[in-house]
Amino acid sequence: MEETITGKETSICYKVNVFDPKHLWQTRNVLKGELPEIATAIAFIVLLSRIVFFIFKPLHQSRMISYITVGFLLTGPLFMMSSYVSLFSPTSIINVEVLSHIGVIYYTFISGLEMDLNGILHVKKKAATIAISGIIFPMVMGPPLYILHRKFYGNGDGSKLERCTMKVYIEWTLILTVTSFSIVAHTLSELKLLNTGLGQTALTASMISDTYSWILYTVILPFSINGVGAIYSVLSTVIFVFICIFLVRPIIVKFIDRKTERDEWNDKELLFLVMGIFVCSCITDILGTQDIVGAFVYGLILPHGKFADIVTTLTDDFCGGFLAPLFFSRNGMRFFVNSIFIYPTWPLTLVIIILLCVPKILSTLFATFFFGMRTQDSLALGMILNTKGALALIMLNTSWDRKILSPPTHAVLTAAVLLMTIVVPPTINVIYKPRKRFEQNKLKTIQKLRLDAELRILTCVHNARQATGVISLVESFNATRISPIHVFALYLIELKGRTGALVAAHMDKPSNQPGAQNLTRSQVEQESINNTFEALGEAYDAVRVETLNVVSSYSTIHEDIYNSANEKRTSMIILPFHKHLSSLGALETTSVAYKDINQNVMQTSPCSVGIFVDRNLGSITKMNFRICMIFIGGPDDHEALAVAWRMVGHPGTRLSLVRMLLFDEAAEVNIISHYEVQGILSVVMDNEKQKDLDEEYVNSFRLKAVNNNDSISYSEVDVHSSEDIPTILNDLDKFGYDLYIVGQGHHRNVRAFSSLLEWCDCPELGVIGDMLASNNFSSGSSVLVVQQYGYGGMVSGNQPNHVSTNKDGFEELVV
Repeated sequence: MEETITGKETSICYKVNVFDPKHLWQTRNVLKGELPEIATAIAFIVLLSRIVFFIFKPLHQSRMISYITVGFLLTGPLFMMSSYVSLFSPTSIINVEVLSHIGVIYYTFISGLEMDLNGILHVKKKAATIAISGIIFPMVMGPPLYILHRKFYGNGDGSKLERCTMKVYIEWTLILTVTSFSIVAHTLSELKLLNTGLGQTALTASMISDTYSWILYTVILPFSINGVGAIYSVLSTVIFVFICIFLVRPIIVKFIDRKTERDEWNDKELLFLVMGIFVCSCITDILGTQDIVGAFVYGLILPHGKFADIVTTLTDDFCGGFLAPLFFSRNGMRFFVNSIFIYPTWPLTLVIIILLCVPKILSTLFATFFFGMRTQDSLALGMILNTKGALALIMLNTSWDRKILSPPTHAVLTAAVLLMTIVVPPTINVIYKPRKRFEQNKLKTIQKLRLDAELRILTCVHNARQATGVISLVESFNATRISPIHVFALYLIELKGRTGALVAAHMDKPSNQPGAQNLTRSQVEQESINNTFEALGEAYDAVRVETLNVVSSYSTIHEDIYNSANEKRTSMIILPFHKHLSSLGALETTSVAYKDINQNVMQTSPCSVGIFVDRNLGSITKMNFRICMIFIGGPDDHEALAVAWRMVGHPGTRLSLVRMLLFDEAAEVNIISHYEVQGILSVVMDNEKQKDLDEEYVNSFRLKAVNNNDSISYSEVDVHSSEDIPTILNDLDKFGYDLYIVGQGHHRNVRAFSSLLEWCDCPELGVIGDMLASNNFSSGSSVLVVQQYGYGGMVSGNQPNHVSTNKDGFEELVV
């Protein structure tokens, strides 16, 4: 094996002592020699890469970048180490090379497993055009850029570089055409752009581009390795791929689906299937193409569903977590950045590196121009599609081993690949930085929305059971041709494991995939949720429904909900309560993580929010539907009354508005909790102003609704102390209401509610909502807790939200 550094060659010979000539593979004691060295190397690289990944986390970088960085840190230019040999002894280098190659074979297998053939074959024209232009432009611009590189580097005669041959042009151009779907999916997930129009276009285009890159790699790259004789390798490989897709795939899919449906898998059967990776790799290697092509094709023909989830769960921690880092760090070790700066013309070389990032961006700008996309979005999309991944590094690795590229050219291409991949996330994050101020807009509250305007609602669900309850709630909003409803259903999926695999599994309807029994649990839920909401749209002419999937970590999934609500211009977000009704009639916890999501959404939501406590609302007929709206005062109660007002137009619905009038101790203003922020005078004045607004809104409702509709009733109850509230609620529950609608009421400044809030198990529901949702309150009624946008947001810590006025006269919620 030879390593070439800045023109100097260092030969490393492997001396293998054979103890017995009759046993060719028997060397020294592996347990005492090679194994400890390999284990140490893997542990060191993995540990260091985790540290680097943690450092890069704020920049939204992928793990691949951290692995490459570790390899670069282990080379001489930074730490003055002679080479990576100081970490690996000469006798163990070949073992590490073998293990790293196994890791990259598995990595390419997973890349094939992420691809969806049906989605690629039925792709939309826009995404296909962007992907194809992203291949044509680099292929046209690549050769001129390489000629400039030869002219600028060294003495300008190319004497310090490789001989100018067709092989170099092929390698150079192919690397520029690559787009990594998995890296794009990770970047979009980190930046919370997966569910935007830009994100969906980028995902589809990157999947197509990644597939085309593999095709080009299979068809063209052999010519850079085998020369003219590569035509036979290419033809035989194409025949092998057709056999795998059209002959092997139907057989193996049928077998896997049957085993998966019956849940009959055992370790031996899974082992034989996984070994198919290396069988296909060996076949393509014998045919004259790279072995990773066979691994990719094998992953492509396997079912993408429950089986893929089983395989990745069992093998990803070892192969993806330990073996793949060895390969990527190996690329970092071969990145000799000092070869770029050893000649006075290095600034021109840096210009070439920057120009290598341009073809993909120009191609995207050109393609999106015909589809009317904004220049800002086109530029961002071009940068996203410029991200490189494993395939580009594999090409660089192959060119190094085959000595196709000289070290300087290899360093220039590696620098360009890293630059394209590293700068994209922080740059896109700056361009699409989440807003810290939300302009107050009447479309973001139901109270200010005209009755003849379309009501846009964003519903979030975690499972099909929640979808049924939410749909029953949406049906109560009385959609008509004059006042239609547009429902955006978000299925929230927790991000676990590889981002690309999970995103690919939920890009399209799972029913399009072969073998419905091979669907994962989340895909089954997705299909059920899609069918449930589509049935709602078909049942009502005035209701439009769109189902979307959100794949994200639960700790940051509220940001995806924000972005979806902003893009869809919704007036309300409906969230499911973190408890569900058990068979015994009590509410039991579904997931504590759901509670955290609800609280995060309510803190800085871009529109009004409703938390829905479902006590089997879907089983209740709408012909005799009874609603109770409890009005106390404040912006949240105004929004809750606006919701109830819309529902009352539904045939068979009866609404009871119960207003709690506060007297004596219950009406005392709690000045202490708001004194530090607003001052005593401001608190008193705000409280008096709020009372006037409450009186005005209730009187308007009585005048316009109660007097003109027999299905609406109005009553008042007196509250003198906090102890009166549970009694009043128990008396109301005797009427057997089907749904309670209440305001969250976080900004109520009265002492009665401030004292009760300390005893709430679920503060996101407010005092009244927490009581109605408690198992101690023996009610069978569902509850909708409403928080109005701009005023009633929950407070995190001791910094309450407040409203200010900007220079244009618009009110803003400062968060």
